[in-house]
Amino acid sequence: MVEEIYIAIDLGAESGRVMAGAWDGSRMRLEEIHRFPNGPVWVGSQMHWDLLRLWQEIEEGLQRASRRFGKQIVSIGADTWALDFVILSKSKQLLGWPYHYRDSRTRGMVKRAFDRVSREEIFEQSGLQFMEINSLYQLLGLQESSPEILEQAEHFLMIADYIHWCLSGRITNEYTNATTTQLVHPTKREWSLELLTRFGLPRQMFGELTAAGTSIGPLQKCVAERCGIGQPSIIIPATHDTASAVIGVPTRNTGRSNWAYISSGTWSLVGIESPEPILSSRALELNFTNEGGVDGTYRVLKNVMGLWLVQQCRRSFESRGLVSDYPRLLDLAAHAKPFQCLMDPDDAAFLNPTDMPQAIQEFCRKSNQDEPKDEGALVRCALESLALKYRMVIGFLEELSGEAIEVIHVVGGGCRNSLLNQLTADACERRVVAGPVEATALGNVMIQARAKGALKSVHELRESIAASSEIAVYHPQPTREGWDEAIAKFGVLLAGKEVKA
Repeated sequence: MVEEIYIAIDLGAESGRVMAGAWDGSRMRLEEIHRFPNGPVWVGSQMHWDLLRLWQEIEEGLQRASRRFGKQIVSIGADTWALDFVILSKSKQLLGWPYHYRDSRTRGMVKRAFDRVSREEIFEQSGLQFMEINSLYQLLGLQESSPEILEQAEHFLMIADYIHWCLSGRITNEYTNATTTQLVHPTKREWSLELLTRFGLPRQMFGELTAAGTSIGPLQKCVAERCGIGQPSIIIPATHDTASAVIGVPTRNTGRSNWAYISSGTWSLVGIESPEPILSSRALELNFTNEGGVDGTYRVLKNVMGLWLVQQCRRSFESRGLVSDYPRLLDLAAHAKPFQCLMDPDDAAFLNPTDMPQAIQEFCRKSNQDEPKDEGALVRCALESLALKYRMVIGFLEELSGEAIEVIHVVGGGCRNSLLNQLTADACERRVVAGPVEATALGNVMIQARAKGALKSVHELRESIAASSEIAVYHPQPTREGWDEAIAKFGVLLAGKEVKA
């Protein structure tokens, strides 16, 4: 059969891509059409996203896709990172530039929010992990700094929703990404009127939630003409990139089962797929989150800082003329002394430091550890600490779900990091299945294909992904040399105590 082409617009915090998924009736072949950089833009002391440039790059990708595939293109859908949003006026004009989630305006906002609504009530109404970068605290920061924007607000759109509006002319609020705002009720699966009212946020700007897989009409004629493309359907995938990545996990089991996932990139999202949210007092105590998944599932997970630690180290090394290419850095880390020092990846010091290596060294110094001196030692410290944090989170997931986790699926760009994969297998004492690298894009195009009738179920979808992807398996090494001591040391670190030299 002639391949059907589904286009995924996949925007991450470091880069964006326009990808083509070519469906031959049983397998999906991915082809990168256009890749472009992404990152924060500083305006004075504020961090923003350059949304207009991103849209320009998306149109360039659609032009290239049209030249490559022409009338074979069936549909288009976008996924992005979570948390960040735009606000439109009644005439659908942008009210200010979208902020970057690492902007400093949310500092201390969680505690100020608790003065208005208790921690327990917010969790009951949202089921979400408390992070100061959450959309809720961004909105409260906007409420304090720029109340005139909210006074004029008519539409609240996550970044992917905005892209779908640019593509189709239709205003939508996709469910999986909306759940990351901390403003969606975890069991009613609609905006929490209680939280919107208590925090004084304008109700009218939060539209009806739309399910992944919904077709919202054809590509706008004006966009089609600029891009030299026809008018394929715009089909909303799971627009939170992690929700799409979880759909891309190559497992035969759906719902609560014996597997966990790590969506590994700038952030590491460590979780399980569950048929219902876990809203116990213990989940609140451990600060776990319940985000919406596809087909009524939940992603019970914890956000861990992720490869941002290595990315920022690399940026610092590059500015100093040191070794900065990833393969060489990982080789140096592999040969560095094991367990020389450890860190808490989620310490606030690592959220957006001026210099990541200095931040790591200062953390080690304050916790009475030897400071990592060179590139290999710094990267190894970050990777070993990530693996140990994964172990801790996996243990909590078993406790919360009441089920044993036997295998860990690592998906996304970070699954190419073979050193981290092996460290994860060793630290967690479980089999690690790495791949697919492009789980997010695969999940995106597969949801589009299912909406068009090419696939019938998530089970069938995942079977096809397994057949379409390269997978690597890592087993825990027989020797436990150093790990038991490192696990104990890491536990002390996270308890806020000094490590004994």
